[in-house]
Amino acid sequence: METPHPDRPLDVIAVVPPGLEEASAIELAALGAEAVQPLRRAVACRTDLAGFYRLHLQARLPFRFLRELARFPCRGREDLHAGVQRSADWQHWLPPERSFKVEASGSAPGLSHSHYSALQVKNALVDLQRQHWGQRSSIDLDDPDLVLHLHLGTPRGGGGPWGAAAEAVLSLDGGGASLHRRGYRAAMGLAPLKENLAAGLIALTGWDGSVPLADPLCGSGTLLIEAACMALGRSAGLEGGGANRPGRARSFALQRWPDFDPILWQQEVEAATALARDGLADGRPLAPIVGMEAEAAVLEQARANAAAAGVGPWLDLRQGDCRNFEPPSGAAGLLVCNPPYGERLGDGEDLEALYSDLGRMAKERCSGWTLWLLSGNPELTGALRMKASRRIPVSNGGIDCRWLKYELR
Repeated sequence: METPHPDRPLDVIAVVPPGLEEASAIELAALGAEAVQPLRRAVACRTDLAGFYRLHLQARLPFRFLRELARFPCRGREDLHAGVQRSADWQHWLPPERSFKVEASGSAPGLSHSHYSALQVKNALVDLQRQHWGQRSSIDLDDPDLVLHLHLGTPRGGGGPWGAAAEAVLSLDGGGASLHRRGYRAAMGLAPLKENLAAGLIALTGWDGSVPLADPLCGSGTLLIEAACMALGRSAGLEGGGANRPGRARSFALQRWPDFDPILWQQEVEAATALARDGLADGRPLAPIVGMEAEAAVLEQARANAAAAGVGPWLDLRQGDCRNFEPPSGAAGLLVCNPPYGERLGDGEDLEALYSDLGRMAKERCSGWTLWLLSGNPELTGALRMKASRRIPVSNGGIDCRWLKYELR
């Protein structure tokens, strides 16, 4: 496999949270990706090398981007071993002085366990290296030079469970680690919402920063921080650099690839950095963003996280009980909320009372506003005594949830 030209199309899979496939497709298309196709927990697209860099720096919703190296029929272990060895110019991609690790998903005949499948890929590469160089790469599970991902299954549009339709797709993980980790959240409350899911939930509301946004149970602040970062053009792949501007790009595995283009990368970093602003894109100031948290220690975490993300001055984070929440005056806006549906405040009557009081507060004090609430427990949501106008299925840490929209009259 020859070194790709920067303009040559790359086939890419974005791995995204369940329920955010359509929103992610919209985001990737807006960032210049082509042939965008929502899949299950993923979005397929095509881009060039600059676009691949741009997606890592600016996309907010995906967990990872997988750049396809090869796909080939796979009807068992022998097919996998031979296919991996033929799938790329491994002298170019993986000389023995470079470390790697392999992750796997899906299944094929005789390859039903992901750990075993990953081991077969590793063995195929190590065998090839020993033939070429008489030595092999080391496996580094924490910080490898190359992260390979194998997916086994039926190709899109393929028929039948296996046979001629069974295939393997071998890809490179451009991030190396999950992209939901922005770097600003060293401090986390209990059961934190992942940053990319929070960004996706905000995207689903359509909030653009022009009307107030409030979270009466803000916890460590993730929903509000992601909203502020979006409205103020803070790119997800850049570390927070203080109140006014983002800092440098985070470290990505793609920077260690043999075809890494530092000039092209720097151009995309500068473009991502230039998006940061102190107000909305049309010059208007950002509408108020208010959060309330009862626990002092958790509130301090939220403030530290907001400061680390570079949006601290735009968030009004207050200590207090959600039952005493007062919305900012002026135009009606959006309430967003991820109330506990597990153990943070206890079970049973305590949580039911919380939901009941939250619904009462919202109806009495936020008339004309819209409430979006993440529910992982339909019985508790019933205590709100409101009817949702939209119910969007999402998954939060493996819990089947609904992102519920309520119009407050």
